[in-house]
Amino acid sequence: MAHVLVSPLNWGLGHATRDIPMIRELLDRGHEVTIASSGKALALLGQEFPECSSLLFKDYPAPYSSTRFFLPKFTAYIPVLMKYMADERRNLEKILSRDRYDLIISDNRLGVYSKEIPSIFITHQLRFSVPPYLWPAELFTLYVNGLFHKKYAAVIVPDNPPGPMALSGKLASSSFKVTNVRTYYSGIICSTRKVSVDEDLDFLVMISGPEPQRSKLEEILLSRVTELPGEKVVLLGSPGKEEERWLDESTVVKSYVPTEEKVELLNRARFIISRSGYTTMMEVAELGKRSGLFIPTPGQTEQEYLSRYYRQKKWFMSRSQYNLDLAEDVERSRGFNGFPEMPRTEENVKRLYNELLSQYVE
Repeated sequence: MAHVLVSPLNWGLGHATRDIPMIRELLDRGHEVTIASSGKALALLGQEFPECSSLLFKDYPAPYSSTRFFLPKFTAYIPVLMKYMADERRNLEKILSRDRYDLIISDNRLGVYSKEIPSIFITHQLRFSVPPYLWPAELFTLYVNGLFHKKYAAVIVPDNPPGPMALSGKLASSSFKVTNVRTYYSGIICSTRKVSVDEDLDFLVMISGPEPQRSKLEEILLSRVTELPGEKVVLLGSPGKEEERWLDESTVVKSYVPTEEKVELLNRARFIISRSGYTTMMEVAELGKRSGLFIPTPGQTEQEYLSRYYRQKKWFMSRSQYNLDLAEDVERSRGFNGFPEMPRTEENVKRLYNELLSQYVE
């Protein structure tokens, strides 16, 4: 039996939720898993896997802005990020000095790796999207990412290989050999599963992501969601709370629901409204949903790129939260086609274990 350290980043819940199937597969294969994270990510995984040991492993703060002007703030934040990454390395060394591990899996935490223990990195961004006038900076990110990828035995990309079915478009491709020789395209991996229930929920609204923009979107949508016809459920994505309130007789707001209930709601939903975060997009693909409206986090270039990419592919409609006309945008969204059919999580995670993870734990 191997002992695996899994450490997801706590910038929103996406990193933690996409790690759930992989953690479950490791446990089902008889391995021991310790989860090292913080905040909502640690709370979520602690609820999902009470049998796993957990460690409080603090994150570096997310460089998100209360405005849409993210890039200048992020550039100024880079020196701070480097300091926090150095702290992360020191914290990891303390953890490794106390317990024995056979494999380290880092979900987007660039300082979580070891020279002595095989380490695997998870990311759907081999490159970063920047505004067109800054395209040399986008090329530079390929080089910088390659420097970090060299520290890992493998890089798992939870997406289909580059091509017409790549959910993350250009973000999952690199022109650098040091990255490409380590890259393993696992296909989509998410905690949501298709279940046999009726599609009897008219709208599921999921509000998620890092602050302060999560709260801003909550304020915008809660003031308008009652304009939509039919039954509506709004999820606020706040683990640790169990609050529920009704906005009207057909609109309920829940601070947080367990994974099983969220899976049921996603399966029941005829229409989904959410951020265009990549983990949510994998959930939509997993369930084969065709109707949705996605609202990128302002200034978060990944979500803004994915929104443009999906519109161009005629997959899904998106709208800035600053220009949102909810009822009208929902109607316009119905003219899009949804994602194409693709292999699902159950198949992908077993292949991931057999083809990659088993090399390090068996």
